[in-house]
Amino acid sequence: MNEKDTTFDYPKAVAELEKIAVTVEDPKTSLDEIDALMKRSKELVAACREYLRSVRETVEKVNQ
Repeated sequence: MNEKDTTFDYPKAVAELEKIAVTVEDPKTSLDEIDALMKRSKELVAACREYLRSVRETVEKVNQ
């Protein structure tokens, strides 16, 4: 795990994704803003997946 992974805040990322979903569903949100939010959500999802992979690997090592 690199330094970035050890400081990753999974609950904060999930909360941000939930906020993005609400904002994207708001009809007042512009297409440009939706585009930026979708890019950010892709980054967050990728970071969450990487974090969960590293946690799973750690758990598997401990259980061996």
